[in-house]
Amino acid sequence: MTSDSLYHRLFSHPLMVEHLVREFVPEAMAAGLDFSRMERVNAKFHASTGSSREGDVIWRIPTRNGGEIYLYILLEFQSTVDWWMVVHSVVYVGLLWQQIIKERRLKRGDTVPPVLPLVLYNGDARWNAPEDLSDLITLPPDSSLWPWQPRMRYYLVDEGAFPGEELARRESLVALLFQLETCAEPKDLLAAVDGVIAWFRSHPGYETLKRVFTELVHQAGRKDSTIPLPLPDDLLEIRTMLASKVEQWQQRWKAEGKADVLLRQLDRRWGAVPPEIESRVRAAESSQLDEWLNRLMEGRTLAEVFEPPSTH
Repeated sequence: MTSDSLYHRLFSHPLMVEHLVREFVPEAMAAGLDFSRMERVNAKFHASTGSSREGDVIWRIPTRNGGEIYLYILLEFQSTVDWWMVVHSVVYVGLLWQQIIKERRLKRGDTVPPVLPLVLYNGDARWNAPEDLSDLITLPPDSSLWPWQPRMRYYLVDEGAFPGEELARRESLVALLFQLETCAEPKDLLAAVDGVIAWFRSHPGYETLKRVFTELVHQAGRKDSTIPLPLPDDLLEIRTMLASKVEQWQQRWKAEGKADVLLRQLDRRWGAVPPEIESRVRAAESSQLDEWLNRLMEGRTLAEVFEPPSTH
């Protein structure tokens, strides 16, 4: 799972925001937005009046009919789903409106611009928190108090909820980001990296984004800390290194599978496996495990499997 600092850098780039909205927000909501004139907004609300979320990103996007919307991207990197996210959204949108009122010196009769709160979530578990504030308010459906309750709903983009085939059909950088984040197999990771390389090759001039994606791919390759992967300056170089690393992953997983089989068979024949034997099995190479599995067929004792009797 990618760090929030990398995501903050990614979605501080207008192209990533445009791809996110065009590809993953309903067309009716994105229609009429003028991405060519969008601009970043710095949140200025802090501890005394409320706290801004350091990783979140806010953009002001003009519309083609002379209006504007504020896109508030809430980046979620927690391992567990935030049940109260819609409550937080109410607070953050309110604080943003207060900032706008103050900065623009809005007066009686003025209005505030609309805000689209968008939760971008990349956790492993699927998001299951309420998206509408009304689902968290303890009132019966027919209560006369409903007209006086606050209303809020955020738009959810749950990366892991998109099928891999659907992401592969899209050609945006955001879809490629989601592929990198959600691929489960090494070959899928390499395919996603190839997609990123191809995108930047056909879209020159995005060196800043390319550098962030290089770091992102590097991070994906560091899932196994026992095999260090230095950070190169070029995506092609890191792809070559990653391909070699993926081969090592596959060899390791193959060995782990053999170790599991051997330990189960040892347990069935001679009972609980001593810790020192289990450690030895877990640390063994694939070829050594093959040898032990062969000895297991004829071995009469645990010792004979690991230290066969001398033939002399």
